[in-house]
Amino acid sequence: MKFKDQVKFVQQNLKRNRLRVFMTVLATTIGCAFLIVLASVGFGLHKSLTEEVLEQDIVTKISVFGKTEEDGTEQKLTKSDYEHLKEMNHVKALVEYKYIPDMLNVSMEDRTSSVHSTFVNISEWRKTDIELSEGRLPEKDNEIIVGYHFANELRTKEEREMLENSTNDDSTQTLGYTGSLVGKTVNMTFESEEPIPFSIVGVLDEPANEWAIDTSFYVSDAYFETVWESMQVEGTTDEIEKVTSKEVNLFVDNLENVEPVLDTLKEEGYFVYSVTEQLDGMNIFFLIFKIGLIFVGTIAVLIASIGIFNTMTMAVTERTQDIGIMKAIGAPPNVIRKIFLMESAWIGIIGAVFGVIISYGISVLCNWAIPLILNAIADTEGPDGFMFSYIPLSLVVTAFVISVGVAIISGFRPAIKATNISVLSALRKEI
Repeated sequence: MKFKDQVKFVQQNLKRNRLRVFMTVLATTIGCAFLIVLASVGFGLHKSLTEEVLEQDIVTKISVFGKTEEDGTEQKLTKSDYEHLKEMNHVKALVEYKYIPDMLNVSMEDRTSSVHSTFVNISEWRKTDIELSEGRLPEKDNEIIVGYHFANELRTKEEREMLENSTNDDSTQTLGYTGSLVGKTVNMTFESEEPIPFSIVGVLDEPANEWAIDTSFYVSDAYFETVWESMQVEGTTDEIEKVTSKEVNLFVDNLENVEPVLDTLKEEGYFVYSVTEQLDGMNIFFLIFKIGLIFVGTIAVLIASIGIFNTMTMAVTERTQDIGIMKAIGAPPNVIRKIFLMESAWIGIIGAVFGVIISYGISVLCNWAIPLILNAIADTEGPDGFMFSYIPLSLVVTAFVISVGVAIISGFRPAIKATNISVLSALRKEI
């Protein structure tokens, strides 16, 4: 019997008991859809949390906090450490950020604000992946970059009085400078010293999270001592180091080299951190989580396999005479076995296809409905762009293989039973 004839024979047999086949396919569809939707929760959470972590930090950045000496003591980075870190393979920039704990006063035209200034090596900082909403990167020491919301904090005296007396949050939306800051001159003012003028040449990109407020004020580290002296704070260099804070970040040329650089730094005794370490731990957790969800979903498919087993067993019983005739005209056992396995596989394929289609619909519905439910119950819609359900192609393939595989296994025992029926018993319609 040709393969084409076998397919036609299978289709004819499935049409004999449409209701029973329909109910079996329905059970398989529900099992496959349940598997995909359940596992899609794990995939959705993994995708959303990973994107959130990546949006909050630069994936090629490695933070260096200090070093452990051979005697086990911990110490801060020295100049020789800085030179060594710069010369490491795949390191494209070494940026040191210095912070003064006190707020500094700045003014622009008739507007003023208080900011936390960050002093940075401009030449090294330019090598990193800085995303700007407008303007360019600094080229001179007196050129600065400000945060996306810095303009909102530049207020006139009247606006500040309005803000203090206001009880309506909506009335504060128009406060602050509303024009472009690029090209503007802002002065860092002190009580008894001359103001230090800076030219704004760029504005950082808007933070990924809606709740984040970026009012940063990045200044060349060439002005660090000048600003410190203008604040009229006395103290030696060591004393200044104690009250100021530093952050040292390495920037690697590409993502593939982050882990090798991390391993090298750890072997050399440096205290380091990278967002990739957080992602590695997250990936391991969600891998186990998703495997668990797929395992639970597979139970539903196994329950559906009971229906497939019953359907195929009944088919063997009902077609005993047909099996005897096929054997009498010379059909080999493997052809008979293949026909019944094709029937069970066909049920699994149809159920899996409809299960995939339904699961995509449920996934879209969940991502649309859950934020509305959260808004109604807790008066919040959750994080913007958060996916509660995500179905990647790998999950579809996995669910499809499991559904079809279970269907074939369920039909294997009835197929063996069909090949063991004797011709004489079959022609007498006996089993």
